[in-house]
This record gives sequence, C-alpha cells and structure tokens, in this order.
Amino acid sequence: MVTSAGAKRARGAPTPTPGRAPVRSAAEVVAAPVQKRPAPRKPKLTGHLVGYARVSTAEQDPALQLDALEGCWRVFTDHASGSRKDRPELVAALDILRRGDTLVVWRLDRLGRSLPHLIDTVTGLRERGVGFRSVTEAVDTTTAGGRLVFHLFGALAEFERQLIRDRTLAGLAAARARGRVGGRPRSMTPAKLRLARAMRDQTPPVSLGQIAAELGLPKSTVARNLAAPSPTPADNPGPARTRRR
Repeated sequence: MVTSAGAKRARGAPTPTPGRAPVRSAAEVVAAPVQKRPAPRKPKLTGHLVGYARVSTAEQDPALQLDALEGCWRVFTDHASGSRKDRPELVAALDILRRGDTLVVWRLDRLGRSLPHLIDTVTGLRERGVGFRSVTEAVDTTTAGGRLVFHLFGALAEFERQLIRDRTLAGLAAARARGRVGGRPRSMTPAKLRLARAMRDQTPPVSLGQIAAELGLPKSTVARNLAAPSPTPADNPGPARTRRR
C-alpha cells in the first residue's frame, strides 16, 4: 500500500531540502509580481580630441607630429621655442577645450617648458574637466593608470622644487657666513654719507636739495640716511692695531 507521501513523490512533487528555500510551483511563479530590472547606465559621453603640435623653428617640419595627431578633431601648431610663454596656438588650443575634451600631444616636451610647467598645465586642465594624452609616453589622464603616472610626475616635480629651494637657502647661508649680503648695492656709500653729514653740519648748512644734487641721489635717500643715527666708535671700532713690544 502506497502512503500519501509516497503518492505525492510518485506524482513528481518536489521534496523540500533542509536549509534551502522551497521550490515554487508554476502557479506561484505566475502569480508573483514581476521585478523590474534596473535601467542600464547611459554611456559616458566623450568629448573632442584637440591636438597640439610644436616645432622650434619655421624650417622644421611638424609632419611627424601631425601624422600622430591624425584622429583629432582640430590640431593647433606652433612654430616657437618651448621656453617661450607667448605661444598663440597653445593659448587657442587651451581656450577651445571644454569639459569632457582631451588635449593630445605627440610628446610631453611639446607642451611644457619644464616638468613643473607641464604639471601646472595638466593640473589646470584637470580642474576644468579636460583630459590629457601623450602619444609617445602613453600617458592618458582619462584612465586610472594614466592619472597614477602623472601623479608620480607631480611628486618628482615637487621633489625637484624642494631640492632647488634647499640648495638656494644653503648657498645664501654660506654667503652670509662669509660676510656677503645679497641684494642691490647701496646707493649711499659710506663716503657719500660722510660728505652729506659734513655739508649738513657746516655753517651755514647746505640745503637737502643741494646735498642731493651734489651727490646725485634722490632727496628721499639723502634724508633717510641723514636721519639715521651716526655709528659710535664702539659700533665701528675700525681695523685692529697691533701692539708693539
């Protein structure tokens, strides 16, 4: 005799498994509410590729760079040295860029005068939402790897600036230790100052304008130095004398 449980298994009814959710029947699946799938994300719109090429002289041919920038929307070409700040085509290229665009160069040195200048330029582009790509060095700031490489360039540039600053401060300290003070030479030399004081103290005293004309200095310079207190012998002991035995 077949029990009711055996009859259900014989008719193909599913057997519940411990620890698992029960299998729903076809009627339950049809009656269940339909779950909406999330809407697909819209693809990120990419802007234009704007190329920039530069050659140092008018005799040089930028054809190699232009071939590398062939797929760009527009290409701007400068015939100027990289050390010049006034590069009109670079200014025009930077001005036409909009958020989502990418500036493309054949090589990094075509854009920047130096590594710090290159870092500043690309940082300004990133703040405007503009990418940067170098064909030769395979640097692309629109990708995570390209941003990492450029951050390394920025760290190297900061390290270089810090080294230059440290060397400059060390040189100034060494110069001060030797008694050398930088800056513009003083127009009021000690000899002129002694002459100005003598002319002021004589009877009758010479006017400030006449003293300035005699020394060839502005009246403000003469007045400022004459108003300063005169050095005492203790302040300026002069050269040391050798005692005779």
